[in-house]
Amino acid sequence: MIGTVYSYFATTATACENTVHTTFLGLPKWYAYLPLNSDCSPKLTTLSDIWLIVAAITEILLRLAALVAVIMVVVGGVRYIVSQGDPNATKQALGTIINALIGLLLSVAAATIVAFIAGRFS
Repeated sequence: MIGTVYSYFATTATACENTVHTTFLGLPKWYAYLPLNSDCSPKLTTLSDIWLIVAAITEILLRLAALVAVIMVVVGGVRYIVSQGDPNATKQALGTIINALIGLLLSVAAATIVAFIAGRFS
């Protein structure tokens, strides 16, 4: 049964689907929203396709900002552990964690909105 399900999805998927959407660290490729040629290369059909490239680059930058926010949460956690009960250092570490979580929330929400809008136009 698993073989039939796998063969169904393997035959319905195009050759380009597996190579288009994401790259290293789950980041989309710069041409993720552009139509593709038969050889899976991006095709610029109109001048307005430039906005799809801008949307993909914006999404890449927002996802990188989310990764930086996660790193800053870890840095804040390490600073909190190393503070050894010093009230000033603890307060700064908590501020770092809270600000990083707010940044993470905003960057994930913005990347989702950009992906939704660009997906509607592609």
